[in-house]
Amino acid sequence: MKRAQFGKHKPMYPPTSIPVPIKDRFIADISQNPHNKSILERWDDLALPDGWLVAGCLFQTVWNLQSGRAPEASIKDYDLFYFDASDITEAAEQKMQAHADKVLHDLGIQIEVSNQARVHLWYESYFGQPYDALHRSSDGIDRFLIPATCVGIRPGELYAPNGLELVYDGVLTLNPLIPYRELFQQKAESYRARWPWLRIQMPDVDAVRDAETGR
Repeated sequence: MKRAQFGKHKPMYPPTSIPVPIKDRFIADISQNPHNKSILERWDDLALPDGWLVAGCLFQTVWNLQSGRAPEASIKDYDLFYFDASDITEAAEQKMQAHADKVLHDLGIQIEVSNQARVHLWYESYFGQPYDALHRSSDGIDRFLIPATCVGIRPGELYAPNGLELVYDGVLTLNPLIPYRELFQQKAESYRARWPWLRIQMPDVDAVRDAETGR
């Protein structure tokens, strides 16, 4: 199988160009989830190098609010990314996991800590698709299967390489940076099972093939 050309495609627009009103709205919305708020309040204690709070706990909080549900409803876990290329062993990652669990133990939630410097070591064996080595934590955010879900936050900084409109519009499309159609379908359907109003836009087969072959 030919490795996907991860560097070929660019985000829809730079994160610095996120319109202020929707950026402020997003931050206010995700802060209504008390677990997100508590994690960010304890950020210095977590001491994650190049750390980000990412993914489901953010966009799913927004979807819950749009659905009239409690902000933390149906959120399975809270993902923390960090980047440490100096030690990409599983043992080192587990040590960071144990530290985060200790800092956040009273919240009663599932915390998942992942060193983005080592994702390429296990991704293919777990998901059956190749994955290039990353160079920073935000590279991992860029490569979520669905562009709307590519979001991360840490105190004073929001990263959303594809903007935030897709989150609020509930549009699920394939990320050309990681064009794995079957994985996309599985993920999108799992989201729509919990938030039925979400819209799945299936990718063009030829476009996916071109992305996978690097054309």
